[in-house]
Amino acid sequence: MPDETAPVSSDAASRIDLYWRPGCGFCALLQRRLDHLGIERTEHNIWDDPDDAATVRRFANGNETVPTIVIGDQGFVNPSVGELVNYLLQNHRHLLPEVLSGP
Repeated sequence: MPDETAPVSSDAASRIDLYWRPGCGFCALLQRRLDHLGIERTEHNIWDDPDDAATVRRFANGNETVPTIVIGDQGFVNPSVGELVNYLLQNHRHLLPEVLSGP
C-alpha cells in the first residue's frame, strides 16, 4: 500500500527506485519478477549508502524493511509485482514496458 507521508521530489516520478540489501530473498524475488516483465528501475543497496537506508526508514515506519520501492512521492514496502503494475498502470504508464502499458 502506498505511503503518502514521506514526500520525495516530484522529478523522481520519472523513475522507479528499488531499495534492497544483499541476502534478502524477498528482494531477489522481486528483482527477478521485475526483470521478467522488463520493468526498468534504479537499484539502491541500503548497506552502501546511509541516505538510501534513511529513505527506506521514511517509508517503512522507521525500519529498514526491504524491498522498498519509491515512485515519485509514493513508497511501497515489500510490494507484490501485481501491486506495482496496477499502481503504474493507473498513475505512471510511461514507466512500464509497452507490452504491459498498452497503446
